Amino acid sequence: MTRIALLRWLQGFLPAPVTLRWTERLRAGLGALIGIALTGGLAHLLIGDASAIPYLIAPMGASAVLLFAVPASPLAQPWSIIGGNIVSATVGVSCAMFVHDPVDAAALAICLAICAMFALRCVHPPSGAVALTAVLGGPSIHALGYGFVFAPVAIQSAALLVSAIAFHALTGHRYPHGHAAPKPAVAPPGADSFTRADLQAVLSRRSELLDVDPDDLEALLREAQLQAYARRFTEFTCADIMSRAIVSVTPETSAQAALALIDRHQVKALPVIDATRRVCGIVTRADLAPVRRDGIGQRAQQAIERLMRGPSTTPPLVASLMTTDVCTVKTSTAIADLVPMFAHLGHHHIPVVGAHDQLAGMITEADLISGLYRQSFAGERKTA
Repeated sequence: MTRIALLRWLQGFLPAPVTLRWTERLRAGLGALIGIALTGGLAHLLIGDASAIPYLIAPMGASAVLLFAVPASPLAQPWSIIGGNIVSATVGVSCAMFVHDPVDAAALAICLAICAMFALRCVHPPSGAVALTAVLGGPSIHALGYGFVFAPVAIQSAALLVSAIAFHALTGHRYPHGHAAPKPAVAPPGADSFTRADLQAVLSRRSELLDVDPDDLEALLREAQLQAYARRFTEFTCADIMSRAIVSVTPETSAQAALALIDRHQVKALPVIDATRRVCGIVTRADLAPVRRDGIGQRAQQAIERLMRGPSTTPPLVASLMTTDVCTVKTSTAIADLVPMFAHLGHHHIPVVGAHDQLAGMITEADLISGLYRQSFAGERKTA
């Protein structure tokens, strides 16, 4: 029994599988390469002589891991790196000045840095290394005094942060992960759901800090809840829940006519089809909104358009306003496959195509929820 218990305990050291795609792992490594190179280069331009102030301090490497590899972590947000590093540097310099024994100064610096970061809500693990660097960095670091807080710590932290923000923006990733207003929850019908208050209550009862933002955790749990609910209906397809009475337009349809169709049929988007009824785009009310301006706004817009396009009075066509990169699904697609499209990829209207890629229907979030409800109700009647 002792051996079995020991083996089970040792199994706890095994790392969990990494579900991140290899492309994302390489992207993180490339981001760290660029971030550290830019940070060191900027420090070289601003500082000049590395004999007095180092171009890079070791904690920046640890910060780069967080900012580029796990940017969704609360520990990797802008206030965490800037506030955590500056606070820890200040604490470390103070301990180095007033506590003569380096071991005692290092231990006290880490203790006070952690407490200060919790108090200021800027916990950043690499900042502990910043505090140690201030204490154990040697005579060149000690000679800087509180100047160490500004250069190199503040300068390098800001440079690395700017690099991360720019890199994530250029590669299409969300950063920073600020606190957003919680969105109204769409719970599966008949399923026991949870509220934001429930989530906060559970988190408050935990005795340890979870390295995940509550907003991201809530979104993940709700998506998993809907996915689990939809999995019960894998035998049902898009053909069972799609709206078949479709209103569509062609690329040659005028924007005014398309907007009139949206108003008449009370829809939010129209699929755009070619002569063979293949989907070539989608146009929404937001795309057509500019044509609704009247009065001074319309005259001003028309004047600008005449300056840009010449004296032509041809009204705008759907072809110039539609989104051509449109996601479609087959009539045979299982409705469980729709969940990540709506919950994670941000789609609101998905055209459904038949065997020959011709438009067959349209699915919205409301169609998905309504379809799940109808199938759930039908299943309950069968089992009754």
